[in-house]
Amino acid sequence: MQKTLIICEKPSASLHLAEALGKPNNIKKRIKNEMPYYEVQTDDQEITICSAIGHFYGVDSKDKIGRNNYPIWDYTWRPLYEIGRDYEKQKNWIDNIGNLAKECVSFINACDYDIEGSLIGYMVLKYACNGVDKIAKRMRFSTLTERDLKKAYKNPDPKLDFPMINAGMCRHEVDWIYGINLSRALTESAKRYSNRYFTLSTGRVQGPTLKFLVEREKEIITFVPVPYWTIEACVDVDGNLINVDYEKEKITSIEEAEEAVRITKDKYGIIDDLETKRLNLSPPTPFDISALQFEAYRHFGFTPRQTLGLAERLYLKALISYPRTSSQKLPETIDFKEILNKIGVMKEYEENIRKILLKEKLKPNEGKKSDPAHPAIYPTGVLPDKLEVREKKIFDLIVKRFFATFGDIAIKESNKAVIKVENKRLYMRASRIIERGWIEFYEPYVKFDEFLLPSIDIGDRVKFVKIEAEKKHSKPPPRYNPSSLLKLMEKENIGTKATRADIIDILYRRGYVKDERMIVTPLAFKIDEILTKYCPKVMNTSFTRELEDMMANIESNKESREKAVIEAIDNLKPIIYDLKKQENELGKELSKTITSMKQSEITFDISCPICGSRLLVVKSRKSGKRFIGCSGMWENKCRFSLPLPQFGTLKLLDKYCTKCGFQIIQVKSKGKRPLVSCPQCFVEKKKIQSNFN
Repeated sequence: MQKTLIICEKPSASLHLAEALGKPNNIKKRIKNEMPYYEVQTDDQEITICSAIGHFYGVDSKDKIGRNNYPIWDYTWRPLYEIGRDYEKQKNWIDNIGNLAKECVSFINACDYDIEGSLIGYMVLKYACNGVDKIAKRMRFSTLTERDLKKAYKNPDPKLDFPMINAGMCRHEVDWIYGINLSRALTESAKRYSNRYFTLSTGRVQGPTLKFLVEREKEIITFVPVPYWTIEACVDVDGNLINVDYEKEKITSIEEAEEAVRITKDKYGIIDDLETKRLNLSPPTPFDISALQFEAYRHFGFTPRQTLGLAERLYLKALISYPRTSSQKLPETIDFKEILNKIGVMKEYEENIRKILLKEKLKPNEGKKSDPAHPAIYPTGVLPDKLEVREKKIFDLIVKRFFATFGDIAIKESNKAVIKVENKRLYMRASRIIERGWIEFYEPYVKFDEFLLPSIDIGDRVKFVKIEAEKKHSKPPPRYNPSSLLKLMEKENIGTKATRADIIDILYRRGYVKDERMIVTPLAFKIDEILTKYCPKVMNTSFTRELEDMMANIESNKESREKAVIEAIDNLKPIIYDLKKQENELGKELSKTITSMKQSEITFDISCPICGSRLLVVKSRKSGKRFIGCSGMWENKCRFSLPLPQFGTLKLLDKYCTKCGFQIIQVKSKGKRPLVSCPQCFVEKKKIQSNFN
């Protein structure tokens, strides 16, 4: 009997696949060296289903030279456990998968169908499974529902998606070459000058993104306020006091403002005209990942990375389709009615679904954007079991957005009464929704202020009871927040839907920005200044965009990976050699800035377990000691805190405690092994010891 090995991207995905392909009595769960895998027996096949845990392989220098040396041009792919200490667990998994592969004759990559998933599966099949990538097949699916998984298993692509794999390899290789050389040039320059270590980084996408922030901060700093005047006016209509707008929103001279007040003060105005307009409001389009991240930030304050993480958790629970998509289109093949009927079991959606199902035809309002790999995000119809608070919010947002796409056009009516006083005009405005359409399905995530005009006719007189000229000053442009910055990155076509949120997160971790309204730190100004001076090309969005286009051409099989990498290296070489020559000068400039930096600019990826605000590393003003505190301490008096080691360089790792989910920290002290710990579990352990004693 033929044996088949299927590689999934995450353990939860392998469980869903096993349950889809087998029946409870012919599925066996095995665990070897902490790695779970499943054996499924069918009529004609034995199927082994296992998973990776993210990337097992990464780019590294070809020769094992010192970690701090640069430039480096020769690279290779290695298991991550050979590159960094944080990946030791992966060695057992790789060995286990390799042993399972020896017993199989056919192989399938069932990792997420995108560039990263294609690359993860390919690397496992090529290296862990001893070169079976050449005979492996590819499963494609956008949900982890039983129907989609069965269909994908029965109709796999006969070979792996090598154009996508090559595009992924190229992206990792180019980003590694740029990141390792530029970041080491900065870090080592500062270290060799001051003999103090401070992690600095930049890269192909990080550089231009930082420049967006620096340029906006410069606009704010150099902004010169310009005075202007507005007219604040109020009229009495049959005892109702109603605010009205002057014909000019801004008046640039005090003389004109005073004249407007003089002409209208204590006067009667005449209703000169009445205007009514109706505006059709189309239903929203289905979510792509950027739109979901934007809405989640607007309504819940979730950062783009938090939203992506929550959406991926919902996907792995089979509740929604694959979230890393740029599509605004829903597949014609899915049964909308079936999905709605399944969700209709939930009481909170029952009434809305009943109204939607009354429609003769279920046709969603789709957008223009498409994605060859995945459709827009939609609920699968699988009912949630237990969701934590933030997961519930994202699930509800996705479900109601899905409902709204089937709604009718909403109609908004705007009314304007023109009030004339001598040669001046003022406007009384009102608006209301006269046909709610899709709006009722998307509440509370859409709101319109409604106000009705009193009963008036042309020729009626209204008394001005208030008319004042108020002096104001123009304001600088607003700072970016994580959501608006992500939107700008998408517009400028730098980074990808999968990497943009991580780039923003790195800017916080490196201390380049702080706070929700992204304030640029002195260190970020210095990094931008140095890179703009010595390697302006790296900071240029058009250069980054060219590389993005090149990788898109690799994905569409129009260009070779090798050519793209060689071209990228040729562009970088003169830049790095120039930085190397200026190392002492760079180190001097950077060290001055680093010395003045405060450590309280380190921000955790996770939220406060009490109030959901951002967690920070804070330094006490009284004692000078550092600790983990909640940003909500200033806003809502949240008292959540955890102690930290007081000595050594603190770093937040991209790892989370398997017991409590808190972010892992690393503290490095000279001459000692790095301390890696979960702050929350450390406190609990101390409490237990204290009680025992």
